[in-house]
Amino acid sequence: MWRILRPDAESVMFDEKVKSVLGRYFSKVKNQLPSNFMVAKSIPANIDLASEALLWEEHEKRLDEFKKLQGSISSIPELSEARPSFLDLKIKIAGMLMRHCVLCEHRCGVNRMEGQKGKCRAGMEFEVSSLFDHYGEEPELVPSFTVFTMGCSFKCLHCQNYTISQWIERGTTMSAEEIAEIVDRARRNGSRNLNCVGGNPDQYLYSWLRVFNMLKENIPIVWNSNAFYSLEQAKLLSGCVDVYLLDFKYGNNKCAKEISGVDNYFEVVSRNHLLAFKDADLIIRILVLPEHLDCCLRPIVNWISRNLSLDVRVNLMWQYRPEWRANERKELRRRLTNKEMVDSLNIAKEAGLRNILT
Repeated sequence: MWRILRPDAESVMFDEKVKSVLGRYFSKVKNQLPSNFMVAKSIPANIDLASEALLWEEHEKRLDEFKKLQGSISSIPELSEARPSFLDLKIKIAGMLMRHCVLCEHRCGVNRMEGQKGKCRAGMEFEVSSLFDHYGEEPELVPSFTVFTMGCSFKCLHCQNYTISQWIERGTTMSAEEIAEIVDRARRNGSRNLNCVGGNPDQYLYSWLRVFNMLKENIPIVWNSNAFYSLEQAKLLSGCVDVYLLDFKYGNNKCAKEISGVDNYFEVVSRNHLLAFKDADLIIRILVLPEHLDCCLRPIVNWISRNLSLDVRVNLMWQYRPEWRANERKELRRRLTNKEMVDSLNIAKEAGLRNILT
């Protein structure tokens, strides 16, 4: 059915420009290469160490081993699961971080293992809004098995998923075991990937790592995030994520603070884009906002062209519509004009970007 609804999702697999930057992901979709979490599960690790610092030292050693092993794999080998594994080590560290939560750069420090909640308002277990095969994502991702979890580290005035991100609706508590079983079934039925989204997925890292550890099918992991996660989380994602699908919302800290309520936005998000680009395949989403072409879009695309690659996959998104509290800012009360759409594309091309999706 998806081939009828989204013929571009079939043709993109043969697009040389896209294949040049998402080639490893395509090989995993076709089961020609193992997904990163499967490689991580095959690497033995010592998790019986006395301190968080020693666990991080062990993590660095196993990450080096992961990179060497991943670089040597050109087909799906017989990977036997180690116990305990590199992925078990990640789970243990993530659990420790949950006791003084620093999974995002708000660094709330609350003990979520004992029911305390920070700015994202997420607890210890998954709270799921919905999960289904999504046909509206980028063509290379469709059909994408998408899990929408509750809560977010941002409070964007214009959020289109505000009922999820701001807990206006009530989610369903689900275990990692339940989600893993559903995801395995989805992969067997033809889903190209597991799309971890929300809200935002970052606050559920501990639970997501447990899901990855329980998966039996070879399914690429897409981390669909606002990119405001901490350096600690970036390290734990490395070796698990196959495609980073990251938002780049603002070109300066002032707009980020006024519209989304976060500090140090550009420094954090640019750092995480750099790390993601070096770690795995990357798709960048830029939601173009009315009257934010010069203050936000231009600095973003110029930064991408200077620091990443002119060929990185960039989705220039024109579907902005006023939602939630958008009427609190005059420029956010309307959709983009045709001129703003044309101008935004020209700005991206002027920056030298040449793998643009609109």
